[in-house]
Amino acid sequence: MAPQRLSSAAEYKSLLENYDTWMFDCDGVLWHGDRLIDGALEVLSLLREQKKHIIFVTNNATKSRKNYKKKFDSLGVEASVEEIFGSAYAAAVYISSVLKLPKDEKVYVIGMDGIEQELAEEGVAFEGGTDPADNTLAPFSLKNFKPDPAISAVLIGLDTSINYTKLSKAFQYLNRPASEGKSGKPVHFLVTNQDPTYPAGDGLLPGAGSISAPLRYSLKKDPISLGKPGKTMLDCIQAKHHFDPARSIMIGDRLDTDILFGQAGGLSTLLVLTGVTQESEISGPDASPIVPDFVTASLGDLRAAI
Repeated sequence: MAPQRLSSAAEYKSLLENYDTWMFDCDGVLWHGDRLIDGALEVLSLLREQKKHIIFVTNNATKSRKNYKKKFDSLGVEASVEEIFGSAYAAAVYISSVLKLPKDEKVYVIGMDGIEQELAEEGVAFEGGTDPADNTLAPFSLKNFKPDPAISAVLIGLDTSINYTKLSKAFQYLNRPASEGKSGKPVHFLVTNQDPTYPAGDGLLPGAGSISAPLRYSLKKDPISLGKPGKTMLDCIQAKHHFDPARSIMIGDRLDTDILFGQAGGLSTLLVLTGVTQESEISGPDASPIVPDFVTASLGDLRAAI
């Protein structure tokens, strides 16, 4: 079944009337890089005027929620930390509350300081990440590597300083016999998300899924993904906000994360064409099997409801 293409003021007004909770992806929906998408601020203001519940759901794990809020502030987008849910936060909550990692065990991180900050907030010990010892172009040597038996999980997010040292250390931990670790169990293989790309200000760049790809290939196993479209992030949101799925809508630019995320949680979905997804992916012979409920060219189109 084809999605409904919104175009008239009446259709946009109906959308506003039918949903109380509005979940937004950020990159490609609200902004590109450091440029706001035309009309995004007006639409968010309209929703707040109508007492709608707004939640920002992002797979971006490079920043903690507190630091991500600084981006909202710099662009003039009203948001509280409690309204922001990132995959780094979902991963930290999963490790602390679901895996219940003991305090004397650690996570090896491939990623940036956003992951580290969220792990620290949850009281989870970690190694790697932004540690200068791992951010080196010096050749990696197994004879100089002393594995830490306390490492019980490897967590991978977008890392713009990815190198062979980080991949090699993560491989060693994930390939280690369970008996050699402190927990006596296999090391957990976790990723903040599996996005193959992300929309930067001037075009697409490799995403977090691309960072973990070498390990998936070399280990011949798939990680647990903790961001969209996984259910872990939605469970985190539901625990904090107690929304009614039947009265909620997810707005995103990517079919295989944003739209699938909304559908998996029983939410209605709205696809905007200002990000990753192209027109050819929702129509024609090569259309994706993932079909949103609604499609509009840009979030700014909702200004027609004013």
